[in-house]
Amino acid sequence: MPEISRRAFTGLVGAGAAGAVAGTAVTAEAAPAAGSPAERPFRARPGSGSGRRPNILFILADDLGWADLSSYGAPHIRTPHLDRLAAQGVRFTDAYSGSATCSPTRFSLYTGRFPGRTKGGLAEPIGNRTQGLDPHHPTLASLLKKAGYDTALIGKWHCGWLPDHSPTKSGWDEFFGNFGGALEYFSKLGQLGDYDLYEGDATYKDLRYYTTVLTERAVDHIGRRHERPWLLNLNFTTPHWPWTGEKDEEAAAGIADRIRSGDVLGALRHDDGGSVEKYKEMVENLDASVGKVLDALRRSGQEDHTVVVFASDNGGERFSYQWPLSGAKAQLLEGGIRVPTILRWPDRISARQVSHEPVYSPDWTATLLELGGARPDPAYPLDGHSFAGYLLRGERAPRRDLFWRVRGNRALRRGDWKYYRDTAGRDHLYHLAADQREQADLAKEHPGLLADLRAAWETTDADLLPYPS
Repeated sequence: MPEISRRAFTGLVGAGAAGAVAGTAVTAEAAPAAGSPAERPFRARPGSGSGRRPNILFILADDLGWADLSSYGAPHIRTPHLDRLAAQGVRFTDAYSGSATCSPTRFSLYTGRFPGRTKGGLAEPIGNRTQGLDPHHPTLASLLKKAGYDTALIGKWHCGWLPDHSPTKSGWDEFFGNFGGALEYFSKLGQLGDYDLYEGDATYKDLRYYTTVLTERAVDHIGRRHERPWLLNLNFTTPHWPWTGEKDEEAAAGIADRIRSGDVLGALRHDDGGSVEKYKEMVENLDASVGKVLDALRRSGQEDHTVVVFASDNGGERFSYQWPLSGAKAQLLEGGIRVPTILRWPDRISARQVSHEPVYSPDWTATLLELGGARPDPAYPLDGHSFAGYLLRGERAPRRDLFWRVRGNRALRRGDWKYYRDTAGRDHLYHLAADQREQADLAKEHPGLLADLRAAWETTDADLLPYPS
């Protein structure tokens, strides 16, 4: 049997009968060469490509769980387009969101910094018009724009509402999508109870299924003639509640009526609806939509020199498949923050690779800025670390702690060790390489290590804004 790391083999077994594409994503060929998994360099493609700066397409799913793709082990969901994307690039097994809920993660991705660096990032998530991303704060878009990129955001923003907050106030040239955290997929009624589909700062009427609308807009955007390199943040709301598919107009109309009657959050949360089968339908619709966007990229002739990143904004919700992880969205257990993450760049990165390196949202900001030749603003130092050297030059992956703070939870990962404090104030210590499910608490066996990790968390926390009382 060819050499394969233990965790890669475990992932292969966990995928089971997830399909031929899923199998190709975790193979001996895909695994980096000799050495410990933490030291194996990536197989870049030096000398290939045109030397031009890449386009960047960052696709963000909403509340998609770590194992909701067939290439990550889902036994009942088929995602051939995303599985193919994984087979064409790098599938990350230990990738994380910047927080456990929607808007803080988006803050961390857009700014490259911990959500607690900014007032808007303290909301978990943003829920009113007074909160948002400061338009003066540099972002991935504003920094790439300064470096010569065209920038656009299509889909869910969730970093504040008009008139004070908008993607077009924070570095994106174009915006088409919704401002809030959730909306009914047909009527576009959102979490504040009003219509929430905009083009720029003006409402845009389209009562078709939202995922379809976003997909069409993204396909159109990619197909345009582009004179300069571009950044496109494509933020789907799928598979976030309410649980409706393309043919569920009648059920959606009932949800919209409840919103109009004043039961906004209750209607959107859809606690009396949904099912595993409906969730499967929504994820497979997302996969098909991503496939259409990637087809448009190929037809445009830009595929080879476009970096594509696919990820989720946090862990899964009530119908998500998370095995073997514990926890879910809003928690800092692995199920709340570990997310499926895929990267493809045909010009520079070889296909069929798997990475076990811990990486999370603010790291992608730093990485994409480096790839685009953009400089961070020294007045707003990044908390993320660039993985460009690891991916392209065979360097070691960045060595640092991964830090999370959520009101009532705390977590820090160092190597394979994770420190976690639950909502009851109890401290736990887990060794993730041996216990992904976080069931074997080693706090008593390693009190010194627990104290070190707790102290490291508290040192970082002391440098952040406090939560409002």
